[in-house]
Amino acid sequence: IPSSAQEGLPFPSKAQKRPQFGTRFLTDPRQVFQHNAWDNVEWSAEQEQAAQKKVQENCQPLPAEKQEEFDNRANEYWNDFYTIHENRFFKDRHWLFTEFPELAPQQKPPQDAEANLLNVEDVPSTHNDTEFPGASASYRILEVGCGVGNTVFPILKTNNDPGLFVYCCDFSSTAVDLVKLNPEYDPSCCHAFVHDMSDASAEYPIPDHSLDVIVLIFVLSALHPQKMQNSINRLARLLKPGGVLLLRDYGRYDMAQLRFKKGRCLSENFYVRGDGTRVYFFTQDELHDLFSSAGLEKVQNLVDRRLQVNRGKQLTMYRVWVQCKYRKVLVPP
Repeated sequence: IPSSAQEGLPFPSKAQKRPQFGTRFLTDPRQVFQHNAWDNVEWSAEQEQAAQKKVQENCQPLPAEKQEEFDNRANEYWNDFYTIHENRFFKDRHWLFTEFPELAPQQKPPQDAEANLLNVEDVPSTHNDTEFPGASASYRILEVGCGVGNTVFPILKTNNDPGLFVYCCDFSSTAVDLVKLNPEYDPSCCHAFVHDMSDASAEYPIPDHSLDVIVLIFVLSALHPQKMQNSINRLARLLKPGGVLLLRDYGRYDMAQLRFKKGRCLSENFYVRGDGTRVYFFTQDELHDLFSSAGLEKVQNLVDRRLQVNRGKQLTMYRVWVQCKYRKVLVPP
């Protein structure tokens, strides 16, 4: 996939140590087991058709009452997940700074970008209190679905901007407790809280038009598809004019989707795992419609097709992820 650098966005010096996604190409199939992963892998028409057939074979949805049970107990399932795995399941996501330089120390936005932005001071705030966590910060990042902090703590370690404040929330109170118990958690520059992004009535502890960046890493896919649009609409209101929403999530026909057996489908491209947690597999167009309907404009919307290799077992695994960057731009009337 094209990297952020190829799209003309500046990279901080720290981020240059790690190569961007999309830099290792498999040109000779005989060399497939020479590396652990290959980028930008082209799918043949036969492979695409086989994936479609596999999904169609296992798409009979569960009964409505069973689906409702998974919906009502979603919080319980995620708490159980983090109780079992604690901070051992996910690795810290240091690749974020290469793909999303907005998370690293900031430079001034380019002049032409500023020309189209409505001054944030011209936008009325919906928050009654002038004081809120991070009110004095000059650059604010919110991660929704933070888990145990695999994105938040790398940000805090890498970004030394004194004006930075990071908010992080999760559906699971167990996950948020683990974030707060981390010795690197510092309430002077970070605020962790429990929040259900699919609950339209739940308030964020941040006024509208106050965030520079919102991060959604493998979290939107955990929501019921019917709740996604309202959730994105609500997040879009939190962004400053010029603020960006960053997403990386599961793409259609990812290996994980093709591995689901019968009896795991909730609705089209939406499944329940063995531990009760749920996952949706997106197309680029679906995500574009969600974000553009919320008033955000596309900066980046890419599919990352990767071939992962288990050299010991001589296995190949095809991963499909979607990576998006959408900006809130308001033109003054």
